[in-house]
Amino acid sequence: MKSNTLIVVLILLIFFVISFLTNILGPIIPDIIQSFHLSIGLAGFLPFAFFVAYGVMSIPSGILVEKYREKRVLIWAFLLAFAGALLFALVPGFRVSLLSLFLIGIGMAMLQVVINPLLRVAGGEANFAFNSVLAQLFFGGASFLSPLLYSYLVQHVHSGTTDSGLIALFNQLVPADLKWVSLYWVFAVTALLMVVIIWLVRFPEVALNDDERIDTGKAFSDLLGNRTVWLFFFGIFAYVGTEQGVANWISKFLQTYHNVDPATTGATVISYFWGLLTVGCLLGLLLLKFLDSRLVLSLFTVGAILSLGAGLFGSREVALYAFPAVGFFASVMWSIVVSLGLNSVPHHHGTFSGILCTGIAGGAIVPLVIGGLAELTELRTAMLFLFLTLGYIFSIGIWARPLVTNARIRLKSERVRE
Repeated sequence: MKSNTLIVVLILLIFFVISFLTNILGPIIPDIIQSFHLSIGLAGFLPFAFFVAYGVMSIPSGILVEKYREKRVLIWAFLLAFAGALLFALVPGFRVSLLSLFLIGIGMAMLQVVINPLLRVAGGEANFAFNSVLAQLFFGGASFLSPLLYSYLVQHVHSGTTDSGLIALFNQLVPADLKWVSLYWVFAVTALLMVVIIWLVRFPEVALNDDERIDTGKAFSDLLGNRTVWLFFFGIFAYVGTEQGVANWISKFLQTYHNVDPATTGATVISYFWGLLTVGCLLGLLLLKFLDSRLVLSLFTVGAILSLGAGLFGSREVALYAFPAVGFFASVMWSIVVSLGLNSVPHHHGTFSGILCTGIAGGAIVPLVIGGLAELTELRTAMLFLFLTLGYIFSIGIWARPLVTNARIRLKSERVRE
């Protein structure tokens, strides 16, 4: 029991670290553009370099886990993240940042494949649903805190007011015109510390269920020939693209159209975006006990569309509240699309999950498309592309026909009518 509890705590910590390293791009993109004199189009390659790694590595990671087991793959993943963060901390530059983000992205993709089956075994199948929600809260908590850490470091490194402790060390390590690079030193140390922790922990034996295994043979080819699989693949693609398309461009949008400081107010808005995404998960869980998941998905998507429109075309004050509201309404999309997808095919759920995970590459393509369109027009016009991805997510609530619908608590009036 102690060993299982320790592993559960470790997995929750891994979820926290994944989010901490993944969702910091949005706040720092304005700084990267300014520091390296980039166009908006080139800046779009930053999230592309990170999230394309999911498309490359999700399925191979499942094969590596079966061959080399969980502990070794976790260590390799954090070593890659450490190498990527340290490389950029030592040699900050645009080209180096692309390689750095790709290495970190590969590490994060490997972690995502390992931790869910491990959580099921360590915490017990009966507690898996609860532990999964708890893990998402840790994930959301890190997304909320990382922009605040960025804001703190940018305001204190080379500020001339703090000359002791960690800030003094960063003053020695980080160029005065690249204060935000101090974040990558934090990432490198965090990843290396995780390597040491995982090395010291004894892992339980994980026996994958048949539906958790990735089969690159007949099952894979069968699924690729299934139209439903492709429809839900693009659903994940659209969701992650929307999430990252908003999160990565909020700060730059507010800076461009409302003269908002990206290091303070801009970072805070992104922090609330992720914070409300976490809070929305809790409301979504409650609603799913009473309503069909397709209806919940449709309602929340309409809320996201309205909030995005208000953020893009409203005043400064409206935008500061509307963009975080998009995060709130996006909160249920990932879990509902994944569950609808898995409940729409009768077999090969492990392989299907691997295919769905490659859809995370939407986080690479959509921000890149927005950056390219912004080069041709302007950022506000380019971000209208997000209405297409949100429109596709809304359509899932209409055409999805799961074999099993979500279990719901029937109200007394409903039972009487029956």
